[in-house]
Amino acid sequence: MPKQASLFTPVLLTGCLIILVSFAIRASFGVFQIPIAQEFNWLRAEFSLAIAIQNLAWGVGQPIFGAIAEKIGDRKAVILGALIYAAGLVLSSFAVSPLEHQLYEILIGFGVAGTGFGVILAVVGRASSDENRSMSLAIVTAAASGGQVFGAPLAEYLLGFMSWQSVFLAFAAAVLSLILLLPFMRAPVAATKQELEESMGTILKRAARDPSFTLIFLGFFSCGYQLAFVTAHFPAFVTEMCSPIAAGSLLHSIGITTTSALGAVAISLIGLANIGGTLAAGYLGKRYSKKYLLASIYLARTLVAAAFIITPMSPETVLLFSVAMGALWLATVPLTSGLIAHIYGLRYMGTLYGIVFFSHQLGSFLGVWLGGRMYDAYGSYTAVWWFGVGVGLFSALVHLPVRENRSPAAAPLV
Repeated sequence: MPKQASLFTPVLLTGCLIILVSFAIRASFGVFQIPIAQEFNWLRAEFSLAIAIQNLAWGVGQPIFGAIAEKIGDRKAVILGALIYAAGLVLSSFAVSPLEHQLYEILIGFGVAGTGFGVILAVVGRASSDENRSMSLAIVTAAASGGQVFGAPLAEYLLGFMSWQSVFLAFAAAVLSLILLLPFMRAPVAATKQELEESMGTILKRAARDPSFTLIFLGFFSCGYQLAFVTAHFPAFVTEMCSPIAAGSLLHSIGITTTSALGAVAISLIGLANIGGTLAAGYLGKRYSKKYLLASIYLARTLVAAAFIITPMSPETVLLFSVAMGALWLATVPLTSGLIAHIYGLRYMGTLYGIVFFSHQLGSFLGVWLGGRMYDAYGSYTAVWWFGVGVGLFSALVHLPVRENRSPAAAPLV
């Protein structure tokens, strides 16, 4: 009997560690909303715009780093991304104006692109066997959630005895340490003969003419909107709007005594729940239609968000929302990336996923920026929350017409 390919390869484990650290830092920026605004007496929209620009730069950088990885090598792309990421964090630690933060967040966004999904998912996808690919992509995505589990609470903890500037410097050192892992990241170029003979331009033209690629692009918008809005604003939302944590309650007894701490823990809990949700998505993605799974996830997110906003906020509803939304959080990523690999092949998966991810980050920019603007204008996040419910429903519907037929160039050799 032929030997079954191993699921846990050095490439997979290295990719998980890189993306875990990268996303732990990225997921913590919402915790800095109130400390930075209070120190400089800024409106909420000022730092919100900086985070929004970070997300947009991440989206712009994703196809660029995907192309860099495919042209000059995965490891060189990650090194470049880590250096830019660390530079952005160091410069941000010295920033004293909104414009400086907003400019330096461009560097951070590009750094996340170089150490994030587009590059790491592509290299792991190429290194995985056909039978393990869906699960491998899910494991890497779950590792990103693992970073979210401790990223926000770690930032909250460090802010208890360090300035936010010192926390940024510590995070920069953590990003630079990722370079030490790169000798273990070595993946073959897994592609069919026809794919290898085709240029990147040919593949891009084929995708641009395909209505299914356009639908996937449009559908990923709401994912970015919802995730970025919650990551950037939910800690502050909970801090200001949640009812107090009762003395003697379970939360109080384990040291969560303030709504500020609850807001950071909520982000962590979302990441923890998403580990299971993402692994489940990877398992199901190998067995069922990816487009129907994606439509179901977006519909479930819509219902969860609507239920939360119409219910008075309490510590209990925050925890319930965090678990429910967390189970759906990044479950779209292995399904979306796997769908692209299935339809268009592996050769230029990083670039194609990067283009689709740009839609995700347009949503991220709007979610973060609009959250800050609407809060400053009305003192509430309600309107921007309901907009997220609407775009979630749109994404559920737009995935239904996607054709999952494999592109001729991506068909396996026989």
